[in-house]
Amino acid sequence: MKVSRYLSDGHEGWAAKDPATGFWHGCTEDASQYPGSVDSLIQKGAEALINAATLMLRQATVDLDALRLLPPVAQPAKIICVGLNYTDHSAESGFEQPKYPTLFSRFNTSVIAHGDPMIHPAVSPTLDFEGELAVIIGKGGKHIARAEALDHVLGYSIFNDGSVREYQFKTPQWIMGKNFDGTGAFGPCLVTADELPQGARGLELETRLNGQTVQSANTTDMVFDVESLIVTISEVMTLEAGDVIVAGTPAGIGHAREPKLYMQPGDVCEVEIEGIGLLSNRVQHADSA
Repeated sequence: MKVSRYLSDGHEGWAAKDPATGFWHGCTEDASQYPGSVDSLIQKGAEALINAATLMLRQATVDLDALRLLPPVAQPAKIICVGLNYTDHSAESGFEQPKYPTLFSRFNTSVIAHGDPMIHPAVSPTLDFEGELAVIIGKGGKHIARAEALDHVLGYSIFNDGSVREYQFKTPQWIMGKNFDGTGAFGPCLVTADELPQGARGLELETRLNGQTVQSANTTDMVFDVESLIVTISEVMTLEAGDVIVAGTPAGIGHAREPKLYMQPGDVCEVEIEGIGLLSNRVQHADSA
């Protein structure tokens, strides 16, 4: 099932996509038939979300193109990002491929939805694109075994890990360059895990800047697959329902090119992942945001 959160006349709502017709059906939180927020349903598990989405298909059709979309998860307790998870990207970045996942955090203040402006900071011209698979946790746990790891996945989405390279590389810790306000695009929808291959393997990923393909890869190329990431992270911290793992970007980033290809105000960046959808954002200068 595909579900998308949206805002209509000041009210939050969400819609489910009918796989037979391709139409979206949903309602807002002020409707008597509203089944609860996506976040509250995630806390109850995949079955609760899928059941509610099935009921949503009985509601009126919703034109999502005419509405403001919201990130698929409103308030993830943790957004855990993975660096250097494609060998070709590690090579182009000048790093030896790590044998242990390179992890860092993003915070909700940096997150925007499909269609929102991606904010080009006033302090640096080095805003770069990174198309990535996002993994949404549906069942919490710690010390999760590999054989059970995918049981903890609710679904998948798309992330554009907009990175301000100048600030990312000021220190060995990347957190500053990865957390500028309005630089982490997330969406356009959540796709439940039953709709995709196990572990979201074998999906084509493509990033386009102003219509030009700048990244092209397959999720099978990830060094650390979804199961490995869940096992590694849960050795240290308790994963919770609604947490998001952003699983790394392939080669093609603007910082590794000569001349460098950073995003500029007015640019449109799109990330598309097979079976999930298309995430699109126009870059806007911070002074006009």
